[in-house]
Amino acid sequence: MDWYVVNTYSGFEQKVKDHLVRRIEEAGLNDQVAQVLIPTEEVTEIREGKKRIAQRKFYPGYILVEMGMTDELWHVIRNTPRVTGFLGGDRPVPLSQGEIETIFEQIGKAKSRPRPKTQFEEGEPVKITSGPFVNFQGVIEEVNPARGKVKITVSIFGRQTPLEVDFEQIEKT
Repeated sequence: MDWYVVNTYSGFEQKVKDHLVRRIEEAGLNDQVAQVLIPTEEVTEIREGKKRIAQRKFYPGYILVEMGMTDELWHVIRNTPRVTGFLGGDRPVPLSQGEIETIFEQIGKAKSRPRPKTQFEEGEPVKITSGPFVNFQGVIEEVNPARGKVKITVSIFGRQTPLEVDFEQIEKT
């Protein structure tokens, strides 16, 4: 079996996956499809002052299907609602082994720790949203994505003071 990329309406990947699985079962083609995958990663975001973990798609508008391509299966997938086609046109081309390994490596890295939804850069102004220094404003001096922390410089009593805070404790100004 090979991996193929199916193009969908962006934002409807999960609905397409559910429809696709149901249509494949109804057509009796389960033995020709190994899995249907939406590559995602967990990201942390702050909403209404609360930390939440959300899913972010690596490839919005695309799902991956591991299958043995047949004409019947091609028609079932192609005629699924909100599917616009296969990557590669009328005769889809399977992904290479290297491409699949890269995608699964990317998914594996993403499962190790949820990363913040917003990325920070050195020199960027930020505001502290929680902790003992709430409402202080400063500038990012160093970013450590592996630990999920940043070093920022804030002015306390007229003096520049370095602080180390979590990504979740700050927001861009």
